Amino acid sequence: MSEQSAPSPTPVTELSSDPGSPLPQEIAGALKRDASGLVAAIVQQHDTNEVLMLGWMDDEALHRTMTTGRVTFYSRSRQEYWRKGDTSGHVQFVKSVALDCDGDALLIRVDQIGAACHTGTRTCFDGRDFTVVTGHRD
Repeated sequence: MSEQSAPSPTPVTELSSDPGSPLPQEIAGALKRDASGLVAAIVQQHDTNEVLMLGWMDDEALHRTMTTGRVTFYSRSRQEYWRKGDTSGHVQFVKSVALDCDGDALLIRVDQIGAACHTGTRTCFDGRDFTVVTGHRD
């Protein structure tokens, strides 16, 4: 499958004064990373609000995501960067990136092409529901 060309990257504000981070200082300073330097990244379809998957990003993966128009993650198991869709063709085109109020999770809104899950399902949550007692308002 041929890759669609990514949209032109949107310029990001000035880079961090921290030589170890490629991110703008205000973003790098706001991130609360885990002990491995990673932040959870929730990926959501931009037009349906469907939650597609969860991945992990360090500063470099977030920088690549923000400046290329394609989502890049950091693989905890392989200890390497991977850009969604490079081998599967199931590309995620970035529409927006937001940081939660605590600074420990990202919301990446995308246009997902094909399956988001490595198992071939549309989302990583398809068919994996638990049986629960549901709550109701009084």
